Amino acid sequence: MTLRIDISGLPSERLRFAASPLAELTAMLHVLAEPGHHPQFAAWAAEVRAGLRPELAERLREAEFLWRSSQADFLLPARPRPTLAEELDDVDRIDDETYVTAALVTTCGGNRVRLAAPSPLTDATARERALDLAQARGARQEAFAERLLADPAAVRARVRHTLEQCAEAFFDVAWTGAAVRLATDLRLKNDLLRRQGIGAALASVSGAVTLAPDGDCIIVDKLQDKATAAHGTGVTFIPSVFGSPHLVVVHAPGWQPVVQYPVAEPSPSEPVSLETVTLRLEALAHPVRLRLLRTLARGPHTTGELAHTWELSLPEVSRHLAVLRRAGLLTARRHGRYVRHTLNLPDLTALGTDLLAAVLR
Repeated sequence: MTLRIDISGLPSERLRFAASPLAELTAMLHVLAEPGHHPQFAAWAAEVRAGLRPELAERLREAEFLWRSSQADFLLPARPRPTLAEELDDVDRIDDETYVTAALVTTCGGNRVRLAAPSPLTDATARERALDLAQARGARQEAFAERLLADPAAVRARVRHTLEQCAEAFFDVAWTGAAVRLATDLRLKNDLLRRQGIGAALASVSGAVTLAPDGDCIIVDKLQDKATAAHGTGVTFIPSVFGSPHLVVVHAPGWQPVVQYPVAEPSPSEPVSLETVTLRLEALAHPVRLRLLRTLARGPHTTGELAHTWELSLPEVSRHLAVLRRAGLLTARRHGRYVRHTLNLPDLTALGTDLLAAVLR
């Protein structure tokens, strides 16, 4: 499963790397709403929550659907600005229908295309459907959707004011520290883009982001089969300190593609592809292969030893071992006349973490 961004005919200068205060604030708000996704920021999140004024804490709970399970597209600017105020000004220039549709997609969990036309602001059926979806997700979502549809201007102003209060409460201080790491990352990415081209720049973003062999498409390894195009407008890549481990992509029709990626840690580990995780899960789904792994966990064994231990035929054991080797869970080394199979314990141990990373990505 992949998300594909068509960049055929796109000049390299249309692929831009830039920091966004609004996108980083959105990442911080997601950490506060879903701390379980971000154990490395647990102490920071606890400190911020403890210091929030009750009024601001309530405002964040009221609007958290804009950044909790997914981020509203208008919170990830296609053209980042130097300051949060400038980016919020750009959000204010978005028309009500575009803003409301993006907000309701996040709030209601609805399909982006179906919510986009007709607009729930002008079409009674679309409005009723949006409210039904919001109600199914809980009282807060329903109340937010009702207020947004009844008075978009008032809700938009309230959301902006909430974000401005966040700047004073915690964002400005956190941004000062994060901006240094973001600037360092951007220098690397833009230098790679200038000197070695798009493929090298994408490879430095994440092992989950690659350039198709024909150079006409950016492929993002995510749990969705989607496609969008960057013709004319380009693609914006926004680094994030607080966004790890998520790889967020704006891909809805009518929006310029934006990719928010986590800045690499000082000693980054290469992300395991979804294909590899799937292959390993499938390899472990067979009871015979689990029995073989149980024996191999105790030490290296030959095919004959495994066949004897479990009263299986040599061809049957060989077939199962081949599946485990293709999944990267075994290694085989020849010792004289015999080939001994060894369990790849680190990768087997990391499977749960790799699966979680692939899901959260």
